[in-house]
Amino acid sequence: MSSLQLSLTILGALIMAGVVAYNTWVTRRSEPRHGNKRSRKELAVDPTIEAILEEEQDPAQSDAPAVPSRWDLGSSAQMDVPASSTEHKGKLDAIIDVITPLNLDMPIKGDFVLAAMPPSRRVGTKPFSIEGLCIANETWGPVLPTQSYSQLQAGLQLANRSGPINDIEFSEYVVKTQHFCDVIGAQPDFPDMMTEVQRARELDQFASACDAQLSFTLRATKAAWSVGYVQLQASKLGFVAGSLPGKMIVPPQAAGDAALLSLRIDAQAAMADDPEQSSVRDIRLELDVGHVAQSLKPYTRMRDMAETLCRDMDGVLTDDSGVALQPQTLDQIGQDVNALYAELSAHELAAGSALARRLFS
Repeated sequence: MSSLQLSLTILGALIMAGVVAYNTWVTRRSEPRHGNKRSRKELAVDPTIEAILEEEQDPAQSDAPAVPSRWDLGSSAQMDVPASSTEHKGKLDAIIDVITPLNLDMPIKGDFVLAAMPPSRRVGTKPFSIEGLCIANETWGPVLPTQSYSQLQAGLQLANRSGPINDIEFSEYVVKTQHFCDVIGAQPDFPDMMTEVQRARELDQFASACDAQLSFTLRATKAAWSVGYVQLQASKLGFVAGSLPGKMIVPPQAAGDAALLSLRIDAQAAMADDPEQSSVRDIRLELDVGHVAQSLKPYTRMRDMAETLCRDMDGVLTDDSGVALQPQTLDQIGQDVNALYAELSAHELAAGSALARRLFS
């Protein structure tokens, strides 16, 4: 073999090796990013869900279904509500409930009241409640079988995310309450239907303008992410597995409170047999403003976590339509959220309170 042939053979081998190396690099770069399986810990689970699974009890609370996000805060929203007294009666409150006193001739046992209650605790899409004034501690609350009560009251929530009560629902409420009173021997004192239905419409109008469910979309700028990789990165920021496939939450600080933030991965990808082999190119970070107290600074934490995930996973922060969110836009959203908090507090419906969580349900 001549020196020319030998040189050409060596040059061809080097070219082939370069092509193979380049193809290998391109293939690895386009693969979904994975977490380190050896160092990866088991994904944390919401303590509430874990306790339910251990005790095999029915869940007392479930994650709310996903609702399209919006941040139309309606700073000019108005709502007329009756002036509330300094003492709220148990769970029911005149701000968001129709309250009907049930007058008794004599004290009544709790077990008798419970036996007479309607089987359904809803009227249409609104919660229906019966509360009593306990003789032992002189406080209003849910009826217990071991207590005696000097007074009772029925209540129907005026509005929620399904809308306000209407004439038909109010009539159904009257029928259900009257039947209950006939059984226990009480005399109901119903409020005027037209007044309450009008209050429900005003409350619904106010709630619709102040109902903010924010969401950010994190999109991969280079390689796609495996589900396991997303879960690993999110768990570093305090997220734990939620009750729905593909949902992770920052758990509440107190029992009964709503999750601080939610992170959603495509449910079909999340239910794959091997999370490391299932890939996604975008995830959603969500905040239900009305359910989280302002003192927890949820929007600030949401923004910080979104920016951290984008930095650590090579992603970009966008809105639902894919438009990148600039710092100025994020600042404006934060100002709108603060205005919403002030609006809710001015109407005695502070975000994160029991009343606000019931209204925005």
